[in-house]
Amino acid sequence: MRPGRLRTALTALAAVTATLAALPAAAPPTAAATNAVAHRPAAATDWSVAVVDSTMARYTPSTIGGWSYPVGLYLYGQYLTYERTHDARYLTYIKQYVDRFVKSDGSIDQSFNSLDSMQAGRLLVILHHETGQDRYRKAARKIRDRLDTYPRTGDGGFWHADNSSRAHQLWADGVYMVNPFLVEYGKEFGDGAYTDDEAAKQLSVYGSHLQVANGLLKHAYDESGKASWADPRTGLAPEHWCRAVGWYAMAVVGVLDAIPASQPRRPQLLSIFRKLAAGLEKYQDPATGRWFQVMDKGGRSDDWTETSCSSMFTYALSRGVQQGYLDPHYKAVARRGYQGVLAKLSVGSDGRTELADISIGTNVGDYAYYVARTRATNDFHGLGAFLIMNEQLRGD
Repeated sequence: MRPGRLRTALTALAAVTATLAALPAAAPPTAAATNAVAHRPAAATDWSVAVVDSTMARYTPSTIGGWSYPVGLYLYGQYLTYERTHDARYLTYIKQYVDRFVKSDGSIDQSFNSLDSMQAGRLLVILHHETGQDRYRKAARKIRDRLDTYPRTGDGGFWHADNSSRAHQLWADGVYMVNPFLVEYGKEFGDGAYTDDEAAKQLSVYGSHLQVANGLLKHAYDESGKASWADPRTGLAPEHWCRAVGWYAMAVVGVLDAIPASQPRRPQLLSIFRKLAAGLEKYQDPATGRWFQVMDKGGRSDDWTETSCSSMFTYALSRGVQQGYLDPHYKAVARRGYQGVLAKLSVGSDGRTELADISIGTNVGDYAYYVARTRATNDFHGLGAFLIMNEQLRGD
């Protein structure tokens, strides 16, 4: 949607706001929908639309939360649904959320001292693309400029955050928080010479530290070795936490999609992704098609399959096959993952969707810490990952 189209959509803003306040999110549940609480949802349902409408009914743009990466992830998924459906309510909602933080002169009250705080910057690039309004370029530029002074490891990896508790640390989560924004910023604003190289470099540096022999990535690496969780010899965290690996999987696909074929680091990124894909196939739960919270310890009785990472891996494998990055047999792995995630989606008595078994936000820890994390329903980490996955696979 270019500026004229958005202006047309915004004329309905008052009606949209009133609709959001009263929206039931879905028609009253039929008997079949009620049964979906216990059974896998029917494939014919447009589950992206159902999830977005349900979430918009639960939250207004003012109550959905502050500037954060989980909300940014969810709204990016909502944007993908908008791109397909052209439902103007979806884009208007995103704009109303962002305009809480970006003033008319383009200023934004964020210091961007962590990679997490940068993820929602993707919405700034999207809104500039859709509206042409310069305020969004100026706000996005603040993130781009912050990277010029942002702290790095000795080999150039961005610290997870610019504070003492995260100093010298690379978390697999971080590659998704900044690199998709970077390549999209570069494309929108003609800065690709820097952004493509930087994004490829970050994925290369992170991958070189975090990926181990089984193809999976450890959650984090501490260059200083001072973190309580860091192995004194390698600096690595002890476990393969599934969502951290999921963030990397989605980020590497997005960057490979964006950078030119001639990019010098492309062969290394493809190698990392293919080794990761082999690890994902190996550790996929054969019973459910999903992946475990601690990925390589699914045989333990207290480990459990987690929905957000299962969506992330399903998306990355499907997209990887589609783009020719991975062998075609991974399409079947993705299909099993897709069915496994759909089995965690149901419709409640109010007609709204319920997506279960999503790990809440998580720091670096040990096995006991990860498996004890709250298993939330409708957490934005899961909703956003679900929408990204569903828009990739819904017609498959």
